[in-house]
Amino acid sequence: MGELKIFFNNERFEKYYDYLIAENHKYNLTAITEREEVFVKHFEDSITAVDLIPNGANVLDVGAGAGFPSVPLKIMRDDIIVTMLDGVGKKVDFLNRLSKLLSLNGIEAIHTRVEDFVSSGSRLKYDVVVARAVASLNTLAEYALPFVKTGGVFIAYKASGIDDEIKNAQNALDILGGKITQIKPVVLQCKGEQISRNLVAITKIAETPSKYPRKGNKPRLQPL
Repeated sequence: MGELKIFFNNERFEKYYDYLIAENHKYNLTAITEREEVFVKHFEDSITAVDLIPNGANVLDVGAGAGFPSVPLKIMRDDIIVTMLDGVGKKVDFLNRLSKLLSLNGIEAIHTRVEDFVSSGSRLKYDVVVARAVASLNTLAEYALPFVKTGGVFIAYKASGIDDEIKNAQNALDILGGKITQIKPVVLQCKGEQISRNLVAITKIAETPSKYPRKGNKPRLQPL
């Protein structure tokens, strides 16, 4: 345990864990509840992208759920401004209460589907978009890249063995104006288990056509 990073003794992460577990039975926030597993598989995994985010960046988390990765990133990087999107109102309420509990400023959760967020005039506002979701890279790219400023970056949290997924996403990236500029391998250690992960950094090199992301769940049902 002693080698498991200093954030294990961070008061905000302790409060986060306690509140997550206390509220989990109401909102089905996580299937992982044991302390060390939450700290490694959720908190540590989330902050592996901390050095990929520029100073003072405006960050959007697409599908924030229980706040991963955006809340751990905000705890570690008070300089960034964070917006979290989720389509489940109860989870959004949880996230906003959590932010107050942790005394975090410059962070808010919004109840909306990402397709509807587009119509609010929010496109091209963000330096960084993050997504830690169970979806293919071509689907995630369509949800995320429309919101990234040209020159900004979309960071996708992915598992190991992503070669085929990256290959299958190339058409989507060409259409959406993205280019993979870095793949950062990550290895987490939890209870003797090695967990291999990848951070896929996709730089926005061209403007995304205004019709994306498509409505009606098409990014998942009919990926580019």
